[in-house]
Amino acid sequence: MAAESDPVKIFEARPPPHVSVDPNALPSQLQLTETQQALYDDVLKHFDQDGYVLPGVEDGALTEAEKFWLSCECILRFLRAVKWASAQAAIKRLEETLKWRREYGVYDVITASHVEPEAVTGKMVIWGYDVDNRPALYLRPSKQNTEESIRQVHYVVWALERLTELMGPGVETLSLMVDFADRAKNPSLGQSRAVLNILQTHYPERLGRALVVNVPWLVNTFFKLITPFIDPLTRPKLRFNPNCLSEGFFSPDQLLSEWGGSAHFEYDHARYWDALVRMCAERRELLWEKWRERGAKVGVREWDVKCAIELEEKRERGSSVGNAPEGTDAATSVAKTA
Repeated sequence: MAAESDPVKIFEARPPPHVSVDPNALPSQLQLTETQQALYDDVLKHFDQDGYVLPGVEDGALTEAEKFWLSCECILRFLRAVKWASAQAAIKRLEETLKWRREYGVYDVITASHVEPEAVTGKMVIWGYDVDNRPALYLRPSKQNTEESIRQVHYVVWALERLTELMGPGVETLSLMVDFADRAKNPSLGQSRAVLNILQTHYPERLGRALVVNVPWLVNTFFKLITPFIDPLTRPKLRFNPNCLSEGFFSPDQLLSEWGGSAHFEYDHARYWDALVRMCAERRELLWEKWRERGAKVGVREWDVKCAIELEEKRERGSSVGNAPEGTDAATSVAKTA
């Protein structure tokens, strides 16, 4: 039996934190100027027109999954990425990414079973949320278990897709956490450039902050080599050797102990992987359900979809508390009915 002082170990990822929401109080990224609104309307009109087909592909009609992806916030992220230059500039970027998502296999090739061999050592872990409720993605290169291949990049894309499913109302970005401890192996410059290109081209405006610790001189040199390939808007989000607690990036319970937090996470693939895949699948079904209730079309606001989920879960939690036997709390009641 473990000693009383031993920390409680954690083996599973956490669901999005519950937050208080007012659907009518739009987040800042949805509050547009007249010029920005006009540009957005032009992009939406382009994709929402009857008979729209994606140019240059054999079957250009948008699938349901592609319409779901083309949310209001998605369009705005690409408009911000082109610095609001023009509707046509954003349309071009969006159509290039729609084609890339098909060709790269985001919807069919890059599945949990396909990338699972990359996951068995815990070299990349989705766990916890920063103080702005961004989901955190931990990279631990020292736990690298495979030779460099396209599947390693697929695993990054798979994780990015899952992270978007774990973003709550008003959250559109992630926290990237990289730890080069224990003689971590560097990816090649070519693979790093490929990943950076995917992130900047097809996942714009998705990085909230990138924190890097235990940076040896060799890795420091490596970062100097790839810095020219990092978008200028992304560079200020990159921090080396920060103190995540004292600088207010994380609360202790949402930060892994190896980063100075109080969460003693231990990677056990059998306990972590299936639970993560299941949690994301359940979350995805909820998102799709609320999206379909709002017309299953291009331009539905993620804010509305996620607020609907949050409010529904709040009602369910209230019902659980109301039905709990005297002397039990909501958590106990939920645990007994799970």
